[in-house]
Amino acid sequence: MSDKAAGQILVIATKNRGKSEEIRKVLADFPISVKDLNDFGPIPQPVEDGGTFEENAYKKAGFTAKILGLPALADDSGLCVDALGGEPGVYSARYAGPNASDSQNNEKLLASLSGVANRKARFCCVLSLAVPAGPALTYEASCEGVILDAPRGANGFGYDPLFFYPPLDKTFAEMSMEQKLSVSHRGLALRELRAEFEKVLRWLGHRQAEENERRGANDICLGGKNSTGL
Repeated sequence: MSDKAAGQILVIATKNRGKSEEIRKVLADFPISVKDLNDFGPIPQPVEDGGTFEENAYKKAGFTAKILGLPALADDSGLCVDALGGEPGVYSARYAGPNASDSQNNEKLLASLSGVANRKARFCCVLSLAVPAGPALTYEASCEGVILDAPRGANGFGYDPLFFYPPLDKTFAEMSMEQKLSVSHRGLALRELRAEFEKVLRWLGHRQAEENERRGANDICLGGKNSTGL
């Protein structure tokens, strides 16, 4: 691996420590420094007004990359419940309101499904890896399950205590992080990213070289130290 790749920084575009820890664990073996938004001072937040997970993932990744001048990885994920027409979907994190807690979102979900027999649902995830100039790579996956009548388990976050995964006879909140990453929507998308991360590092290196070249050209045009001037 090149020195340039070894010195690469990747920002996880979230303050959710649960998401960040899952991603850090998957990329731990690679020569890259992984940070998240908790490692930086206050920065503006993008408006997540996309109609799909892919749109919102790119909004977060692209916005963060441009603000910080570093490659950024964002995920947009959510719970899609059949009986609710796919809700809460892209509104999963704010299902019970803009500043809703996990427990409030879970309570609203249970209320919405009160008396409903069809409890089929899926977690969906789209990962977007963007560079400051705009280009991005996309990975996506989903995981099928069932919504329980009451929460079970103390691990995980979000809707994990209500999402029952039949093949392991557990909710996501009853699984270890290793178990969850092996079957979850985010874990499967991250596995795709990990499988070609050597290529991703080279891609990031090429994009960084292009950005450095662009900045150098701008310096010359603006009369920087490499310019002959007039």
